[in-house]
Amino acid sequence: MTNIDSFDFKGKRTFVRVDFNVPLDENFKITDDTRMRAALPTLKKILGDGGRLIIGSHLGRPKGPADKFSLKHILPHLEELLGVQVKFADDCGSQEALTMAQELKDGEVLLLENLRFYAEEQGKPFLADDASDDEKATAKKAVKESQKAFTKHLASLAEVYVNDAFGTAHRAHASTALMAAYFDKDHKMFGYLMSKEVQAVAKVLKDVKHPFTAIMGGSKVSTKIEIIKNLLTKVDNLILTGGMTYTFVKANGGKIGTSIVEDDKLDLALEIQELAKKQGVNLVIGTDSVIADEFSENAKKDVAQSNDIPDDWMGMDIGPTTIKRFADVIKESKTILWNGPAGVFEFDRFADGTKAVGEAVVEATRHGAFSLVGGGDSVAAVNKFGLADQVSYVSTGGGALLEAIEGKTLPGIAAIED
Repeated sequence: MTNIDSFDFKGKRTFVRVDFNVPLDENFKITDDTRMRAALPTLKKILGDGGRLIIGSHLGRPKGPADKFSLKHILPHLEELLGVQVKFADDCGSQEALTMAQELKDGEVLLLENLRFYAEEQGKPFLADDASDDEKATAKKAVKESQKAFTKHLASLAEVYVNDAFGTAHRAHASTALMAAYFDKDHKMFGYLMSKEVQAVAKVLKDVKHPFTAIMGGSKVSTKIEIIKNLLTKVDNLILTGGMTYTFVKANGGKIGTSIVEDDKLDLALEIQELAKKQGVNLVIGTDSVIADEFSENAKKDVAQSNDIPDDWMGMDIGPTTIKRFADVIKESKTILWNGPAGVFEFDRFADGTKAVGEAVVEATRHGAFSLVGGGDSVAAVNKFGLADQVSYVSTGGGALLEAIEGKTLPGIAAIED
């Protein structure tokens, strides 16, 4: 596999798959350009070498072309970030796009329109809600047959392929994995961001210093079950927090009031507890909660034992005893993985637990631990509390990070490494 640092891009048409899936307001102004700025080292390396840069990305989840998902809205800011004029191909599957790519000169940039305007990008058709089973089957077959031609067309735009979109690495889409097959090992590589992500994941899954603590938050056990099972074979401590706490508490006979719960996963919660015991993992679940009489920033607020919450109240955050218990475990750790908040941190009155977890991770990092923070809510939390630059690595991955933690092979990574 080629290293981007040692490759000279001068004169070479280079397709870079980035993740520019940025939030836009009602006036199509970017409200958070973090993902764009994260790709700049890769893009500027190519331009600095005198490469001919072709940028491909998706935006949102369109079902065919739609103005609100057009990448033309990010074009002015991209030009500002790169400091050069950027050409725009409004139909990335067209002959015109190929001609524009072929006519690029050294140091020039071409941005392709939203790749997901094409059903072939994801390999699944855009279907009407009332489509019949026969119509679905026919459409799926047609898209699969045309996906190869679309992938080949994208590959024909360039002489070099760079994947710098870890956030889509778990998708076997045309631009994220399939087109890599059209480039030999000397002409396909990871970008700087992708390399950092791959190394960070490897560090917490393969090159671990113990004690290893994973902090899993969020509302549902069901969405994290495979991750939890995989982590139980690797970690010394597993902290389960957030809304999923109350599924475990109820499974053990506790009273949880109106707290969020998955009643169909109570047996699963008990199974996880038993599995942790067999693996010798210290499973840590909160014992007290900050509770509210409604799901509101302005709700009445109190503290209760997590297994004795009044009938009309709900758990919104971890309580003071739990904060101390979590912090003690985290501060003794040498490797830390954090995915998911401890409470409804979006409401300032219920953010103390998540902030305390973040501060404990920062303190452990300061004393030599490697800390990886990933998942949309966790990233939002460390940004909200100003802690992002005080942990070892903040992943942009989301779903890709979670699947990597589950132990799955990510298509976007395998396509380059193979």
